This record gives sequence, C-alpha cells and structure tokens, in this order.
Amino acid sequence: MNIIVLVKQVPEMDKVKFDRERGVIDRKSAGTTANPFDLNALEAAVQIKEKLGGEIVAISMGPNKAEEVLKEAIARGADEGILLSDRKFGGADVKATAKTIAAGIQKKEKYDLIIAGIQTVDGDTGQVGPEIAEILNIPHISYAEDINNVDEKCIQVACNLWGGTYLKEGKYPVLLTVTKDINVPRIPSFKNKMKARKAEIKKWGLKELEGYLKESETGLKGSATRVKKIEVPKIHKRKGKLYREDIEEAFNEIYQKLTEKRILEVSN
Repeated sequence: MNIIVLVKQVPEMDKVKFDRERGVIDRKSAGTTANPFDLNALEAAVQIKEKLGGEIVAISMGPNKAEEVLKEAIARGADEGILLSDRKFGGADVKATAKTIAAGIQKKEKYDLIIAGIQTVDGDTGQVGPEIAEILNIPHISYAEDINNVDEKCIQVACNLWGGTYLKEGKYPVLLTVTKDINVPRIPSFKNKMKARKAEIKKWGLKELEGYLKESETGLKGSATRVKKIEVPKIHKRKGKLYREDIEEAFNEIYQKLTEKRILEVSN
C-alpha cells in the first residue's frame, strides 16, 4: 500500500497576532507547528500501514522552514518527506496550492491512497484536499471520522455530514480527508525522533516539477482569488451590575431591559 499524507506547517494560532492595520496575520509573532488535523491523517496512514504494510510519503508545500514539519511526520511514522518549495509558489490561494501539490503527487507517481486533514487551522477552507482529487481525476471522501474497514482493494469509512453518519467506500486510488475524531495521534518515540533528525528531505521546486506544473499555475499568477483584508472582531466583555439592597430597583431595571430587547413579547 502506497500512502501519501499531506501535511502543513501553520502558526501557533493561540499565540499568533493579527496586524489590524494591514488586515493580515503576523506570522512572525508566533512559532510554528504541524496542522493538528494533518496529524490525525498521518496517524490514520500509520495504522493502515501496520495492517497492510507499504510506504508512507509525507508531502508539504511551504518555505524551507517547513522541512521541520516533514521531519516530525517521519518521527511519527512516515518513511519519506518531500517539500514543495519555490519563491514562485508564494501567495498561492487554494486553487494554486492544490495545483502545486497535485503536481508533486503526479511526479511521485505511485500512490493508492492520499490522506489529508479536513482543513488547516490558519485557513479553514477545507477545499485543498477535494481540489487535488479533482485535478488528479480520482474519487474523494471527506469528513471521515472512522475507518470501518481497509484492505488491498478499497477503504470503507464513516462520515459525519449534515447531522447524519454515512458509510462510504472508495476503490483505489482515492483521496480521504479526516476529522479530529478519527483517532488520537501517538507520541513519537525517542528512536523515531533520532531517525527523523538524520532524515534527508527531498525539495522540489518549479524546475523539478517541469512537465507537471506551469509557472502560470503557481503562486499569485495561478490564484483565482485575492485576500484584500482580514478583519478581526473586537472582543466585547460582558457587563454586569450588582444589586445589594434595593431589590425593587433591580427588578424594575431588569424588567425595563427585557422589555427594550422585546424578550418578554409572545409571538403567535
């Protein structure tokens, strides 16, 4: 079984700051980490490999620093890491990102199953995985929260959609996006951490992807959308008032507020 897992390096969202003037994320304001949903995807791949054997290749798109997330993927069970990195890839939207990653997968050639997290915490679009499947012209299954069965011919998963659970089956090659409910990622062992430190990460730029990707399909040139501004809503603190003695005053004021908000009105 040849499995490709898509991983991404993202900012630590609980620490990252936003530039309100420019309307963008200040990525230098916080450290980086692996997208948590991608760790679930990797754990799913490792469990499948343990059952059926095979190879897991982790692929990421990003700057040279993103090599760190691929080494973490190897520490967690991947056999190989490939980084798609080129200045011309910068500024890509979901379409250009999907095109670039799909090109990397095509160059890799051998794959039965592609697994990705349902979304990334810095984008939350959930579009890249399905778009890659469409570009590769293979079926895809999204929102997988449980793997019911997997063998050499197909994979069967349970998906939570629109308030219901659906049982879906896909024959290889197929792309799967998973939720955080599918598993609990294991902690890498010391032995695997040492292995990852010595691992060599392959780096492919536009030159290496020649024949699979055109420059016009990458970065800002290949992006169909532009983010003009990100607005961060201001935090509104809840206001309160404490009544200690005049209970009647408290009752009257609360009644007035409820009346103004039309909360006490009864609709027919």
